Amino acid sequence: MTSASLFQRTLFLLRRRSKEPHAFFSSGAFCTDNGDELHSSSTTSRVKIFDRNLKRKQRDRAAWLMRPNDCFVDAVAENLLDRLEDCKKTFPTALCFGGSMEAIKRLLRGRGGIEKLIMMDASYDMVKYCKDSQQDASNENIETSFVVGDEEFLPFKESSLDLVISCLGLHWTNDLPGAMIQCKLALKPDGLFLAAILGGETLKELRIACTVAQMEREGGISPRVSPLAQVRDAGNLLTRAGFALPGVDVEEYVVKYKSSLDLIEHLRSMGETNALLQRNNILNRETALATAAIYDSMFGAEDGTIPATFQVIYMTGWSEHQSQQKAKRRGSATVSFQDIHKYFGSEN
Repeated sequence: MTSASLFQRTLFLLRRRSKEPHAFFSSGAFCTDNGDELHSSSTTSRVKIFDRNLKRKQRDRAAWLMRPNDCFVDAVAENLLDRLEDCKKTFPTALCFGGSMEAIKRLLRGRGGIEKLIMMDASYDMVKYCKDSQQDASNENIETSFVVGDEEFLPFKESSLDLVISCLGLHWTNDLPGAMIQCKLALKPDGLFLAAILGGETLKELRIACTVAQMEREGGISPRVSPLAQVRDAGNLLTRAGFALPGVDVEEYVVKYKSSLDLIEHLRSMGETNALLQRNNILNRETALATAAIYDSMFGAEDGTIPATFQVIYMTGWSEHQSQQKAKRRGSATVSFQDIHKYFGSEN
């Protein structure tokens, strides 16, 4: 999808919206699969990897299964929010959408100088859970609004936000570059984009165990774990979306579980279970038992636990502004490489 067509579609959606910017919309208001003429004509040409309707249902279920103060989710949210402390400027109007937005809301603690916070998710139950969750005392002065909307069709005006945060949510979008372009369009000049997505090394132990078990029991493999972005792609995504001063860093978290069943239950509570369109809906019982046995035999620790690796890619980008640092004009250097080698080079 080109950026021009995406921009036109975004403007069309914005014209259809009411003038109230933070109303509480119904769950299907901005769903990519609601079947109206706009979406049916614009999404048929796009490659669809994930079942967005299924993902919304998984998010509904996760709202009821979510663990209070999940150590892994809280660690990712804290790491993402720490970047706000490195910024001298404030962000009066902020959007947090998808993924672990409840952890962001709970752990914000006044960082970033946020005055108005908009929480958005495609799941009505997840939005309600976030709305009903306990408010941190340091965030009581923040005006918080709640919107049910789709990450692939952001219902916000151009240049209306100072900060956009997505914690563990964007990797489920069919058009990740398009979603990031919409974030860029919604940001004011010198606005900040912060995102954390799961990388390609996530659940590598489970991938190996599933592959071996399916080859042994079924004689072939089917996709059981969703494809995820690679680290080398993150910088290209930021540049393609038009962000200035792009920054990418990676961190791996190893979480220990009592059994593979506990791992699956944790994934269900985070809304991170398989949502591929080409998934196999039936999981053979023998294959499932073989996967658990192989997982334990190949990766089990001496204390009886099994590890699961989560690779998290953190992305930072800014909306362009004249005050930002810019590369010098080609040929404007005042020191030659020969001088640098002369004063700092080795004798060899």
